[in-house]
Amino acid sequence: MEKNCVKIAVLVSGGGTNLQALIDAEKRGELGAGKISLVLASKPGVFALERAAKHGIESKVLARRDFETIAEYSKALADALVAEKIDLVVLAGFLTIIDEQVYEKFPNRILNVHPALIPSFCGKGFYGLHVHEAALEKGVKVSGATVHIVTPECDAGPIVLQKAVEVKDDDTPETLQRRIMEEAEWKILPEAVRLFADGKLIVENNKVYIKGE
Repeated sequence: MEKNCVKIAVLVSGGGTNLQALIDAEKRGELGAGKISLVLASKPGVFALERAAKHGIESKVLARRDFETIAEYSKALADALVAEKIDLVVLAGFLTIIDEQVYEKFPNRILNVHPALIPSFCGKGFYGLHVHEAALEKGVKVSGATVHIVTPECDAGPIVLQKAVEVKDDDTPETLQRRIMEEAEWKILPEAVRLFADGKLIVENNKVYIKGE
């Protein structure tokens, strides 16, 4: 592995569509110094693991059900990431709750993508289709996606990138979810990873500044 390579772990719980976007971006040379070194799943048998295998990426299953408490799981997760010498952790549809043991080991080094324009439609309970159902119920004209740094408070960490997406009158939660993935999530998540890997992100006073861009 290259000397200056930034080792990335992608944490998944399901199909891994955002993982695929990152894999594709890396193959196009769009992750800068970043390299996906590990895919870690919170349950066995998810399709994201097949994506990793297809592209020769090391994978590991750390099943939440094997641990009695969040604290025990979080310690095992943090230990596994440290053992692999991971530089950046990306949550890509990782639906398992973790605690401060992980955040303390990787301060300002955990990224998450959320399918709305934070601070709208975020926080506890806002995941998957629930986000898009809430957006449509509110009648917003634009929604989108946000990449943010993960902190102990849900969806409240410093914002790295955002991209707006039009909401159409005939949208269903499913069609809006798909458009936001295609037009926003799959674009800004790889870009945020590149910015981190290339040392472009500065975090000050709960804000992210991008240098030299």
